[in-house]
Amino acid sequence: MVLFLGVAQAPPDAILGLVYRAVPKADTNPRKVNLGVGVYQDANGKLPLLRCVEAAEQRMVATPTAKGYQAIDGLPTYDTEVKELVFGAGSPLLATGRVITAQALGGTGALKLGADLFCARSLPDPKVLISNPSWENHQALFTRAGFTVEKYRYYDAQTKGVDVDGMIADLRAAAPGTIVVLHACCHNPTGYDLAPADWQRVIDGAVDGHLIIPRHRQGFAQGIEEDGAVVRAFAERVGSFLVSTSFSKSFSATGSGSALSVARRARRRGGPRPVATQDRRSAPTTRTGPWMVPPSWRRCWASDCVPSGSRNSVRCGIASSRCAPHWWRAWSLRVCRREYITDQVGMFSFSGLTKEQMQRLRSEYAVYGTDTGRICVAALNEGNIAYVSESIAAVLKD
Repeated sequence: MVLFLGVAQAPPDAILGLVYRAVPKADTNPRKVNLGVGVYQDANGKLPLLRCVEAAEQRMVATPTAKGYQAIDGLPTYDTEVKELVFGAGSPLLATGRVITAQALGGTGALKLGADLFCARSLPDPKVLISNPSWENHQALFTRAGFTVEKYRYYDAQTKGVDVDGMIADLRAAAPGTIVVLHACCHNPTGYDLAPADWQRVIDGAVDGHLIIPRHRQGFAQGIEEDGAVVRAFAERVGSFLVSTSFSKSFSATGSGSALSVARRARRRGGPRPVATQDRRSAPTTRTGPWMVPPSWRRCWASDCVPSGSRNSVRCGIASSRCAPHWWRAWSLRVCRREYITDQVGMFSFSGLTKEQMQRLRSEYAVYGTDTGRICVAALNEGNIAYVSESIAAVLKD
């Protein structure tokens, strides 16, 4: 026991803790709604099982195989599919062998590989810039890897949008060699993405010695091909950068597939595997990856992967005066213009509600969201949207 006395206990997770507080034993309110955890839900409030995932699992059960060591980089067919999905099958980077892809577990796992690739032993004074705000795990992950973590301006609370000029200024002021973590689409937690013209400004400022790690949830904003445009624009202008790709949301299978791709100016001689991959595992999981192949399953996934951004019927329903007229009268006076929610994309929305209002939603109405005001739009449906709207209207009236 003495061995563990000096081990600090981790604080409760601000988001996952909502799951356990919202379970029936803890909260018996039959109208409770969990808007905290970022998972896609169907119109009935259930986590869907995609057809491609079901078919892949049925095949693995029907034709069981021994689970031996895979290549350290992961299932080769999986890595190839990820490269073509992210960079495009006709990408010059792929044609010239300038992309390495390593299979990882969950989106955080891929980002961790990227952080360890440039940890303190690889860079003399490692520094990383993340957005303000960003997902809490980003700061903890890079701090543990030995980085000094700083933030660039992103969300403007006054205008309820992206502070593009402030963001560009902070990126340009960063020292050469600084790691910059960008959200290529579906910014977490705000839901605000950059416009194409603004992305070009970011790319112009990034070509001067900054290594970029775009966090990529392809298929969850406008569509699979449309969401790939940002990474492909980087590929045209930026010599070397990393892409952390997560499929946990788009496969509706949290903690499943992800990958880290390293794009380089020139093809590397010798073994391409980054040491960060080799010295942290002997082999990746055998349960990730088969969902991406064969091509017929990928087509099935593409048809199943309805972007959460396409649930604009939900966003428009929130923005409709038919949902809660009192909400919008209070909202327009105290928070922001109501169209803001249809300007956002992806699973999340910054509601503009204060910490105190979010706490009242939980304690008085059993509507669970984080203290920052972030809500998961993908958890809203026709069955709960009116109740959530009325609850928000109630806390805004006071």
